[in-house]
Amino acid sequence: MKNSAPSQVYILAEAGVNHNGNIDTALKLIDAAVAAGVDGVKFQTFNVAQLVAATAKKASYQKDAGKAGETQGEMLEKLVLSQSDHHRLKDHCKEQNIDFLSTPFDCDSLNFLTNNLGLTNIKLSSGAITHGPLLLAAGQSGANIILSTGLSNLGEVEQALMVLAYGLINRIEPPSQNGFSQAYATDEGQKALQDKVTLLHCTTQYPAPMRDINLLAMDILHKAFALNVGFSDHSLGISAPLAAVARGAKVIEKHFTLDKTMAGPDHKASLSVDELQNMVRGIREVELALGVAKKFSTNSENENRNVVRSSLTALKDIAKGTVFSEENLGVKRPGNGISPIYYWSWLGQRASRDFAKDEAIE
Repeated sequence: MKNSAPSQVYILAEAGVNHNGNIDTALKLIDAAVAAGVDGVKFQTFNVAQLVAATAKKASYQKDAGKAGETQGEMLEKLVLSQSDHHRLKDHCKEQNIDFLSTPFDCDSLNFLTNNLGLTNIKLSSGAITHGPLLLAAGQSGANIILSTGLSNLGEVEQALMVLAYGLINRIEPPSQNGFSQAYATDEGQKALQDKVTLLHCTTQYPAPMRDINLLAMDILHKAFALNVGFSDHSLGISAPLAAVARGAKVIEKHFTLDKTMAGPDHKASLSVDELQNMVRGIREVELALGVAKKFSTNSENENRNVVRSSLTALKDIAKGTVFSEENLGVKRPGNGISPIYYWSWLGQRASRDFAKDEAIE
């Protein structure tokens, strides 16, 4: 994945299906992502017949999108981009020097993205956590995998990683739960996961309420699996992704749209273009503010050292040979003299010369 600096958070702008099936809108989404300064822009690739049963209903957040009584499949059919559209989008991203990614929701779509389009980075949705065949195919593709973990617990994430490990190390025996477990337990399997997989904490609701964001779960994912972690955010606004960066997220994924009032299932829970720009700016500022794991006086603050610190100072005129005491020795700014941390060491000593009131002791 492209990154402007190895240490920077990878910011993935989720165009998703906010193109509403229109290639021109999809191209404009790429341009907006480029203008915002993100690292990659991501779409969704799916075969409706393979993704949903004919009777599948919409999620609650999808019901306002489309016609009343419309099935999930009928809604999704209007959001499909053709294979030729995908090629145009990838080419446009290359021209704009931004990464093109997509989320496959079925094995045929994964095969198209990795073998036809030649993508080496794949994002898997939270729904893929239990999609064994898709996980296996993703591992066998050899692509770098970003895996969202919404709706799941640690046990389910571990099961998904077992399948990925099996696929990544190209086990030849027939797939089985025992084979997945064995692959996961090997040093080879663990190294493959560390090299290829990033886990994203996620709350699968649109929009996700702040009380359910639970950013501390990122820490648990990293501790449990020793993999890079990030955050796929579905909350309103940009405060949650900024906080995630402060907690160590390596990847931030966020939906965006050209117009929140457009028809479609994801627009309302997406960032506007201006908000996306503000998020990118905020993330880069948080990265700068995080700094390094050391405590030291920085160059910018050093100029204020003598202004805010103090020195041992004569509280009154002091004649040579006079004993320093609490009555004549005090602490005042500026801090260009002897540090008052040594105040008690000077009590009882004699003045080496005359000192005028407010003169720094030396």
